[in-house]
Amino acid sequence: MHAFDVLGDPVRRRILELLAEKEHASGEVVTVIVAEFGISQAGVSQHLKVLRDNGFASVRAEGTRRVYVLDTSPLRGIDDWMERFRVFWPVRMEALATEVARGKKARGEKP
Repeated sequence: MHAFDVLGDPVRRRILELLAEKEHASGEVVTVIVAEFGISQAGVSQHLKVLRDNGFASVRAEGTRRVYVLDTSPLRGIDDWMERFRVFWPVRMEALATEVARGKKARGEKP
């Protein structure tokens, strides 16, 4: 499965967001995802398996708990792929900076 296919699913993206904050036991991930997406524990487990199998997460046993940790290796590949498109971003970032400065000036703030 290609990295973009993995990231194309909102449940998997949300799990990665959780793991980016800190490592989580599988039960913690299940609690959040079930509450937010209304899928079953088995469904969450399948998403965790996809993340593991594709290198986005690793798991370790702590007694009876399974603790998931983010692995950023596949994200670096995506970042490398996106590099060719970054040439288009500076103009928009400069425009944003101009608008922020205008807003500050209108409010009487120092830029």
